[in-house]
Formats: sequence, structure tokens, C-alpha cells
Amino acid sequence: MINHLITQKNWQTQLSEAITSVDDLLSILKLESMRAEVYVPKHFELRVPRGFVAKMAIGDRNDPLLKQVLPDQQEQINVTGYVADPLSENTQNPVKGLLHKYQSRVLLTITGACAIHCRYCFRQHFDYSANMPTADAKENIINYINANSEVNEVILSGGDPLNVTNRRLFLWLDTLESLPQITTIRLHTRLPLVIPARLDAALLERLSQSRCHIVMVIHCNHANELDAPTTEYLQRARAAGITLLNQAVLLKGVNDTLDAQVQLSQRLFTCGVLPYYLHVLDKVAGAAHFDSSEQAAIELYWSLLASLPGYLVPKLVRELPNKPFKVPIDIYSNS
Repeated sequence: MINHLITQKNWQTQLSEAITSVDDLLSILKLESMRAEVYVPKHFELRVPRGFVAKMAIGDRNDPLLKQVLPDQQEQINVTGYVADPLSENTQNPVKGLLHKYQSRVLLTITGACAIHCRYCFRQHFDYSANMPTADAKENIINYINANSEVNEVILSGGDPLNVTNRRLFLWLDTLESLPQITTIRLHTRLPLVIPARLDAALLERLSQSRCHIVMVIHCNHANELDAPTTEYLQRARAAGITLLNQAVLLKGVNDTLDAQVQLSQRLFTCGVLPYYLHVLDKVAGAAHFDSSEQAAIELYWSLLASLPGYLVPKLVRELPNKPFKVPIDIYSNS
């Protein structure tokens, strides 16, 4: 009932009412005894929508959704090899607000804001103030795309591109659709999982009318994120003709078991979403406690291949700086 009351509110209200107090979060979940284990860095504070919290189990300190968002003392530990910019993105911005790492695709960071702060986020230290496109930068972005004829796809990212208003998002869509060379627009977003109502009628109608192929890559790590309201909204998006894919991150203690991965893929398929990527963790400072060994990832992947049809098995990949593609993990290295 609580989750139903939350999801009845419009997405802007749900966004504005997100929980930012550790004490409030722990009180709701009846986990006040965990307060001493929490460390909140000033650069990356707690933020989680109430609808996402309603999917968590009361009194369960090991809830897989809670572990993704609750700041932890382990974030203070400096671990060799885990750095602020693990993908060297700050060096790949030929135009402010635009990353050009892959040959045929460019990525636009249209906002630095997210509805949720995931503790493993590889952009938690990213300097958005230096990389956000200004009003003047839009013309520079258009000129850059026009000058690079191999670019046929634009990825809207952030932050989260669905964190902006429909009006602002639609202006970006209008601009990109006006470029004849652009055939596909992709949105990378966590909003459909944490505030499903963001997939409102106006947004789905606008996306369905685009002259470009619209691909929405959601970020879901655990089947528990896919409750009934979330499933319904994703199915609406699929019915609107949007291609839905999922990318997950392999997280120790969250989804690093065969059962968790099988349930995730099966639940995604029910929602009209195909598994796309399973990322090993980007080595970002503060998130080392989420990392699993590559060998463990490979063993898990072999089990997934044996347990699921091929179309439900995501690609196991790692993203590396200065590589023009996602790097497949060599699952045969120790077979």
C-alpha cells in the first residue's frame, strides 16, 4: 500500500521527495543500529527515491537494493588501482559536454543530476561543472557532429538524461533529429527503476514519434527492482516501440550469485527488456568493496550460459580507458 501511494504521485514530486538523510532511511527500514557503519562523503551524499526504498525489505541489513545506496565506512579506504576517473573521461571531451570515445557514437552529458546515488557509480567524482554543455555549447556540439560523418548515433547520458524535464529533453531530441546523419538516439537511464512514473505518457508519445531509432538502456542490477508498477511502465515503453536493453554491474554481495543473475534476466524479459551488458566493476575510488575477482565473474558467466537461453545472457565486459569499445572478458582464459 505504501509503495502504491508513492507511485501515484507524479515523477517530479517523487524526485523532490527523495530521501537524503541517512537517519530517515535507516528509520524507515528499522535499521537504526547500522548508523555507526555509515560514512557519507561530502562530494557524494545519500540520495534515494522513496519508491525505491519501498522495494527494500524492512529490517534486512543485507537487502540488495539497500546495499547499492547506503554509504559505507569502506568508502573511506584508499585501495591501490581504484581512482577518481577510472575511464579517463576527463581527457575525451573534444567539445564541452560531449564525449567521443567510440567511432560511430558520441555521448552527451546533458545533466549532472541523478535521482539516485549508487555507491559504485563510476562518475561519482566526475567534474560536471567543467563538462556540462552550456547554451552556447549546443552549436559547437552540432558543428562537431556535422564534421564527423562517421557519427550516426548519439547517447544521452549524465547524470541521468531522464532527470531533466520533458521540455528540455524534447529540445535535445529536436536538435539531434534535425541532423540527417543521426539514425539512432540512445538514452542511458536509471529513472525507470527508481521512479517508474518518469515514463509518462508525454515522454513515451514523443519518443514513439521520433524519426530516429530510440533505444533506452536501463540500469537494473537486481530482480527486486522490478516490482509490478515498474514492470507495467516498462511494458508501456516497449509497446510504444522503444527498444529496451539492460546493463547491470556485477556487485559483490548484491547480484554476484547464479540465482540473482538468472532471476534478473528472466524478470527483465517479462518486462520487455533484453539483457545487454554485465559489467565488471569500474575501478572507481570508494567502491572497491563491491568488486569481485575476474575469475569469479568468469565462473558465474559459465553457469549463466548453462542456465539460460542465449538471448537472456548479457555480454560480460569491462570498460577500459582509451579503448574504442567495451572489452569482452575472456571467459576461455581459465576454462
